[in-house]
Amino acid sequence: MELKDKIHHLRKKLELTLEEVAVVVGVGKSTVRKWETGEIDNMKLDKIELLAKALKTTPGYLMGWEEESFNVFDIPGIMPLNTKKVPLLGTIAAGVPILAKEEAEEYIECDLKIKADFCLRIKGDSMSPKINDGDLVFIHQQPQVENGQIAAIFIDGEATLKRIYQTDNTIQLISENHEFPPIIYTKNDCDNIKIIGKAIAFQRYLK
Repeated sequence: MELKDKIHHLRKKLELTLEEVAVVVGVGKSTVRKWETGEIDNMKLDKIELLAKALKTTPGYLMGWEEESFNVFDIPGIMPLNTKKVPLLGTIAAGVPILAKEEAEEYIECDLKIKADFCLRIKGDSMSPKINDGDLVFIHQQPQVENGQIAAIFIDGEATLKRIYQTDNTIQLISENHEFPPIIYTKNDCDNIKIIGKAIAFQRYLK
């Protein structure tokens, strides 16, 4: 196989998106796509090494110096940790909505199975005891969620995390902490509300 075919084959085998590979390598997803189509067929050595890491193989296999691909973490009796990095975009309120920064503060490592586009750090305790102050919440970016799911939401340009219920005329934002009353918006207010995405995982650091 040519380099472009190896990249595409391994990415599909690992069930990785273009974006997930791009984050590990430090390039845009369009660059990964061009590698797979052969539009770009030369890479710097540091990119080859990072690409091999993302695809769980070796630079030698990608460049044709080795005939077979193998998982560099394939050690008998030891389960590999398949991880990726997603951007931490800032802080989101579990309580009163606050502004979430759009630029990445840093990148957070998480399990490869978590199909998140970014993560946000929780501030406040309205979603406790399930999601606490300081936890990282991983978000899959999407414009709609099903009733009862937890979503990151922009309200007048500020961000909050709540369980959401929608009807034809209202949007209800429900906290997990019962000390916080539901927030109800009517149809006339809905133009000021935008769903950023669905919360799909969270990470807590022991103090």
